Amino acid sequence: MLKYKLCFLISGHGTKGVFELLSGWRRTRENLPFKDRVADAYSDVMVSYTMTSSLYFIAFGMGASPFTNIEAVKVFCQNMCVSILLNYFYIFSFFGSCLVFAGQLEQNRYHSIFCCKIPSAEYLDRKPVWFQTMMNDGHQHTSHHETNPYQHHFIQHFLREHYNEWITNIYVKPFVVILYLIYASFSFMGCLQINDGANIINLLASESPSVSYALIQQKYFSNYSPVIGFYIYEPLEYWNGTVQEDLKTLSQGFNTVSWIEQYYQYLRVSNISATNKSDFISILQSSFLKKPEFQHFKNDIIFSKAGDENNIIASRLYLVARTSENTQREAVELLEKLRPLSLIQSIKFIVFNPTFVFMDHYGLSVTMPVLISGFGILLVLILTFFLVIHPLGNFWLILSVTSIELGVLGLMTLWNVDMDCISILCLIYTLNFAIDHCAPLLYTFVLATEHTRTQCIKNSLQEHGTAILQNVSSFLIGLVPLLFVPSNLTFTLFKCLLLAGSCTLLHCFVILPVFLTFFPPSKKHHKKKKRAKRKEREEIECIEIQENPDHVTAV
Repeated sequence: MLKYKLCFLISGHGTKGVFELLSGWRRTRENLPFKDRVADAYSDVMVSYTMTSSLYFIAFGMGASPFTNIEAVKVFCQNMCVSILLNYFYIFSFFGSCLVFAGQLEQNRYHSIFCCKIPSAEYLDRKPVWFQTMMNDGHQHTSHHETNPYQHHFIQHFLREHYNEWITNIYVKPFVVILYLIYASFSFMGCLQINDGANIINLLASESPSVSYALIQQKYFSNYSPVIGFYIYEPLEYWNGTVQEDLKTLSQGFNTVSWIEQYYQYLRVSNISATNKSDFISILQSSFLKKPEFQHFKNDIIFSKAGDENNIIASRLYLVARTSENTQREAVELLEKLRPLSLIQSIKFIVFNPTFVFMDHYGLSVTMPVLISGFGILLVLILTFFLVIHPLGNFWLILSVTSIELGVLGLMTLWNVDMDCISILCLIYTLNFAIDHCAPLLYTFVLATEHTRTQCIKNSLQEHGTAILQNVSSFLIGLVPLLFVPSNLTFTLFKCLLLAGSCTLLHCFVILPVFLTFFPPSKKHHKKKKRAKRKEREEIECIEIQENPDHVTAV
């Protein structure tokens, strides 16, 4: 299961680097040498990609640290760290080499797929349409030395000509604010209803018989806890009244299925006294266990013979507790109550039920991973505070990431997703996924020098919108096969990752473009700087005219 999750999460990080580098490559001028184009693309993209890869590595590195006490989570985070490093060096080396090769082909007018010389426009006009489509490089009807050929990309054209104007329209903004209020309300409502993942059904295949059994058990017999095995693994003086009282104290509050109680009752009914070891064991073996109604207790008692004496070296009994509707939670509380008693009581015993394995797993998955993820979020935000170019950019990044995290957490709770190890890991990944996509958009807006906020956000969307849309779309499309896997954990993974991608896309293309147009940072200081530069330039021109009037006359 974690292997499938690793593939999907690392694909989101890898495709982001690919699309960002492709976007940077397309923004370069085609009349430049291919070496300069690669250098411009790397300088434009690799700094931010290096920062986001470092944040991924830090977040999952904490999960791979010795502080994580769930081995599956630790192994998963270790694999994620290795995959992030391989992804980064792949983008930095091999994919960059592919861009160099593509630049050489493009500069020499070779076909990017067939690696043959592209025919002239006159030759292509005499050929069929399918041949023109296959051999056309896209520059037959436009200038090959165009300043910005990336403007002709269909997503870029849609964002520039249609979407940017629509999302920044003054009549659209109120509806976006209402949409965000609805989003925040549902997120907050979901955060108040968070459930832990102590449900064994989440670990089973969707259509397996075990699911039917678990559902029927929860429906008709949910008022009883699982049958708990109570194992005594040392010789005891069962005939001693003090030991008998200790056993009654330990089983107090439970319905017991015990050979000890049945044997004591048998002695009372038969009016037999067994106050010493020899009488107790001899009557137990020769009389009690010979009865047909008590013969099934033979498997609950382990005898050993030392010479002529028989000893009871171990025994077991069963406990069942009466619970309310919240069976799983009360079973966990019973487990937490009984285990400490095994360490402090004079009787050495252990308690076990197969469901305790899953309860232990989920008990750990909701406590330690939450603490680690919270500490990881805090560390990542502290690091971004020192690495950012502009303080307001960091402030907006913190708000955006927090909004996305709370949105994913609340909406997945409303979608009946419990807090298990899969959802916790998805929340950690959502932090990096949100930073990966929101940070370039925010910092481009903050550092923009246009006169108005609206123009700044338009330029930001125009520069990074295509790469964000391509990456998130490919990420969401890649989740579709998860719908056909008959597993509840896989469906949980699908829900969490779908919410992570959708909330990030909503913030990048709807919420941030609107909210940034009427919240700080202000762009008035850029106007003042430009006016000051224009005034300074006019003063310099006047001085030059006064010093050289003949030149003006000649002109």
